[in-house]
Amino acid sequence: MERRRVVITGIGMITPVGNDVEHTWSSLVDGACGVGRITLFDAENFATKIAAEVKNFNPFDHFEHKEVKKLDRFTQFALVSAQEAVDKSGLNFEKENRDRIGVIVGSGIGGMLSFEEEHAKLLDKGPKRISPFFIPQMISDIAAGHISMRWNLKGPNYATVSACATSAHSVGAGFRAIQYGDADIMVCGGAEATICPMGVSGFNAMKAISTRNDQPEKASRPFDLERDGFIIGEGAGIVILEELEHALARGAKIYAEMAGIGFTADAYHITQPAPGGEGAVRAMRIAVNDSGHSIEDVDYINAHGTSTPHNDRNETAAIKTLFSSHAYKLKVSSTKSMIGHLLGASGAVEAIITTLTIVNNTIPPTINYEAPDPDCDLNYVPNNAIQEKVNFAISNSFGFGGHNVCLAVKRY
Repeated sequence: MERRRVVITGIGMITPVGNDVEHTWSSLVDGACGVGRITLFDAENFATKIAAEVKNFNPFDHFEHKEVKKLDRFTQFALVSAQEAVDKSGLNFEKENRDRIGVIVGSGIGGMLSFEEEHAKLLDKGPKRISPFFIPQMISDIAAGHISMRWNLKGPNYATVSACATSAHSVGAGFRAIQYGDADIMVCGGAEATICPMGVSGFNAMKAISTRNDQPEKASRPFDLERDGFIIGEGAGIVILEELEHALARGAKIYAEMAGIGFTADAYHITQPAPGGEGAVRAMRIAVNDSGHSIEDVDYINAHGTSTPHNDRNETAAIKTLFSSHAYKLKVSSTKSMIGHLLGASGAVEAIITTLTIVNNTIPPTINYEAPDPDCDLNYVPNNAIQEKVNFAISNSFGFGGHNVCLAVKRY
């Protein structure tokens, strides 16, 4: 069976540097940093007192009061980003066969804020005070459910959960659903909102996040020798994928073409990547092969680039293993240097950013790159964006549990 071609016709995101696509992109190109002191709770007694929070987000600007009470913050982010993606797509669902439109939107952790709040009620006031909305607020699939209900979309509908690879898996699964004819349009992505006492203390206990509290804007420093952990972030990214002929028939704006995906497992360790990024090598190879391109065609890699010692070293090694001499001709950047690590939302957000590098012929930088690490010796687009034509790019996402995803995107 010949696979159908899939294009990106809608994008939406909310991040620590912008509450929509335009503001996020302009901030990234300017090298703006979204990391600061935690305001969502009192972090005075925590080892980490900094995070990449979404700024100036008022749920009452987007939802009725009774809706806000039923929606965890991660679901609010997902719905707002989905609305932006739908608006940008120009889709009129009244004219579409909604049975052929699906939703795959995941979250790495789900409604941790709701869990924490309701658990406090349980301990303080007893089980009768738990909200009847608690379970449907918390479960990771609920954002996908709400998006499908908002627009009455009745195609494939579920959530992926694979830690920091979650929304990259969502986008890849939606791509395959259209390629193989299960749907004509897929709304895909992820959302996360875990900047809360349990989230921060949990990552602190693992020694996974930065404690550079005196310099929040300098704390996320992928590939830099002085990196000391990632910065926890929050937000959402949603893409609308569409079968090419369907998009052309309705005169849709096409941002780029989804070209290939690679899914692998490290089967190695619960949190550390496999030595040399072995699983990442295979994911990137599979994605490039799936696209029908060669590795020499890749112009840009949006790296997973978490700012942790293990990830950055192993991802660099993986790129050099697969691309050989071409690795030194590539541009590689980590936008987590500016927006932090959005966990389950990061894959979709970074797929959108990768798409925008193609649309705008601009590669956003890796900021805070000041002390080169001898083990990380590629061109990480240090500190300043560059103007360069990008025809074919890949985006990497790796999750605790050994989940690896590579998404390939090309100019249409």
